[in-house]
Amino acid sequence: MQNQSTGFVLTRQSRDFRGQTEIVLWVKTEQGPCRLIVQGDKPVCFIANDDLAHAERVIQAANLPVSWRTLSLKNFQHKPMSGCYTQTVRDSLQLMPLLGAEGIDVYEADIRLADRYLMERFIRGGISFSGNCQHKAGYDEYHQVKTKAADYIPRLSLVSLDIECSEKGVLYSVGLHGKMDSRVIMVGEPKNDEAEEGWIQWVASEKELLLALESWFIQYDPDIIIGWNVIDFDFRLLLKRAEWNAISLRIGRGRQTPHWRQSSQNANQGFITIPGRIVLDGIDTLKTATYNFRSWSLESVSQELLGEGKQIHNVHDRMDEINQMFRHDKLSLARYNLQDCKLVTRIFEYTHLLDFAVERSRLTGVELDRIGGSVAAFTNLYLPQLHRAGYVAPSLDSENWIASPGGYVMDSKPGLYNSVLVLDFKSLYPSIIRSFRIDPMGLVEGLLLEEGKSDDQAIAGFRGGRFHREKHFLPKMIEELWSARDQAKRDGEKAFSQAIKIIMNSFYGVLGSSGCRFFDHRLASSITMRGHEIMKTTRALIEEKGYEVIYGDTDSTFVSLKQAHSEQDANAIGNELVAYINQWWREHLHNEYGLESALELEYETHYRKFLMPTIRGQETGSKKRYAGLVKKGEKEEIVFKGLETVRTDWTLLAQEFQKTLYYKVFHNQDVEEYVRQYVEKANAGLFDDKLIYRKRLRRNLSEYQKNVPPHVRAARMADELNRKQGRPLQYQNGGWIEYLITLNGPEPKEAQQSPVDYNHYVEKQLKPVADGILPFIGKHFDEITAPQLGLF
Repeated sequence: MQNQSTGFVLTRQSRDFRGQTEIVLWVKTEQGPCRLIVQGDKPVCFIANDDLAHAERVIQAANLPVSWRTLSLKNFQHKPMSGCYTQTVRDSLQLMPLLGAEGIDVYEADIRLADRYLMERFIRGGISFSGNCQHKAGYDEYHQVKTKAADYIPRLSLVSLDIECSEKGVLYSVGLHGKMDSRVIMVGEPKNDEAEEGWIQWVASEKELLLALESWFIQYDPDIIIGWNVIDFDFRLLLKRAEWNAISLRIGRGRQTPHWRQSSQNANQGFITIPGRIVLDGIDTLKTATYNFRSWSLESVSQELLGEGKQIHNVHDRMDEINQMFRHDKLSLARYNLQDCKLVTRIFEYTHLLDFAVERSRLTGVELDRIGGSVAAFTNLYLPQLHRAGYVAPSLDSENWIASPGGYVMDSKPGLYNSVLVLDFKSLYPSIIRSFRIDPMGLVEGLLLEEGKSDDQAIAGFRGGRFHREKHFLPKMIEELWSARDQAKRDGEKAFSQAIKIIMNSFYGVLGSSGCRFFDHRLASSITMRGHEIMKTTRALIEEKGYEVIYGDTDSTFVSLKQAHSEQDANAIGNELVAYINQWWREHLHNEYGLESALELEYETHYRKFLMPTIRGQETGSKKRYAGLVKKGEKEEIVFKGLETVRTDWTLLAQEFQKTLYYKVFHNQDVEEYVRQYVEKANAGLFDDKLIYRKRLRRNLSEYQKNVPPHVRAARMADELNRKQGRPLQYQNGGWIEYLITLNGPEPKEAQQSPVDYNHYVEKQLKPVADGILPFIGKHFDEITAPQLGLF
């Protein structure tokens, strides 16, 4: 009898081997890594029985060996389906274009073999397996494998990797930092004082460095490799230099080589597969976890999160100093290299990114290194249930995509207010899905019911949508995730809670995306338009109580109490409103639809002072832009939303001015002297370190033709200077540029030649900030800053 083992799926691949398929799963167990080999699992797609005879003729003419199976499945048009099975992955890839050219619809042919194998067994990270075991060097290999789902949380070993190189890409060193080992592999001979540094491994050449890196991976065998831009820079260069040195770079488990795949949509993006190991890029993983930063450089993120960063900031200074250190001070270069590794490790630890990736995989079954992945997550969760209900999934149909209305955004009422409450619906769209049974299969089943005669079985949606009361999966999925998140919050499991929140909130976006096979505008519209209805009704309920709703956005309602209230009184009103509105919705949904309400309004914030600005230069209230003074414990804080202080395209000059100006207005302090002095100091050059603009070049420089904005002009000037000085061109293919506005126009920070245009900064940075708030207290920037005329 074979023993059952439990582990966690790290990587998955499928290929053709000796005329049949082979799925390879690398799994991490308590006993170590295992390689599971599943042979002969046949790729499948589905074809309507009406098209069967035609499909058989086309396939037979192409001499593709397939087998057919009659199935108790139907498509969303209720047509019976048959399964078409191929022997190899290669044959399966030919079916869709072959049959599509004949006008035959092929269903689910795009589901990858390894993904289907795991999802149909409900394997989401955790896996239980048995088979014939063979002990190999560093791992166990299993054949004749049987698998099933398991609840398992792995303990994963991790290494942070970073390289240093010349401007031409020649490797100087590789830093490796983890609990198992921390070292720098450095090309060169140590000096006397450097030879004692045991954490530096000296090698004679670039080729020896790459071979030493291979040996390190064999010896320490990490599960996870992390880094900063580690795929598109570090690994791209490592593989390129390995090829140049005629080395395979066998750093995968089982001494296998990495596989590089270039993105078909972005020339600067690639993907790497290392058998048995996961590569997590810090930038991509933070973005997937919904973090956002002013700049995504390692220094900027580490400064913001950890309060520390690099010592060399400018890219040219950094390159020059790295070259100097490599020639004359390799010990300093090694420290610099290892510091980057440690910073990335600390960012992962601080943000619990690895925990987040693991929990997301456990919840949805997506790969640990999957970027974004909302559509894949939904497919993994929904497809197996759909099959068991007797349906195959529809095919992608982006050509017939119909847009659905966005979230509700109310026209704001501009003004400077005392005591504004913010009431938020907790996870509004997921709660609408739960309450009104919105579901892809539920729509198909609901539309089958005859309108008017079966209203006890169907719930009316919008744009013709009707949803079956009983036949659905998504509301139950949401309910289970919701419950799990509440438990995770009670247990203090932040990474788990965040993973659930992102997945839950992504379901609406998936249903409204042309990239999802389950898209139907009646689904998305029945969510957003119901949201509009709920927000408008909630506003009316609040105003019936005598309060004023001054703004609403998607799931948030801003309520003016019309006069200043103490914290205690404001909280009491907020809680009373929430209790009243939640009860109203419970009764309304029960009486009107016979449904149990999952809608939950929460009292979020009391702003003691609140500014709702106008659109710049107009009297109309703005949207998604406001500021408010809130008390947190014994401290006060001004919250800025959408204003200059939180926007990356405004200077520190404007941002610091805004923070202090708003503080003074909110506390009824005199502002005129502050405004005058700030402008005077700016004109006197006392704030020159705060004048830098930082903007992203979203296209290649050569693509900016008719309209050439200031940051592009600055970038072109910088690269022209680089060209003259024999330096690499820095901005040709995009990136970030820092620049100032001078009397001769925009100039790059690193090559400013002309005097600063202080009038520009006063008129374009300080004046707009001041004009956003001063008129509400009867003052105007131009009047305050006008020259003071004395009497003679």
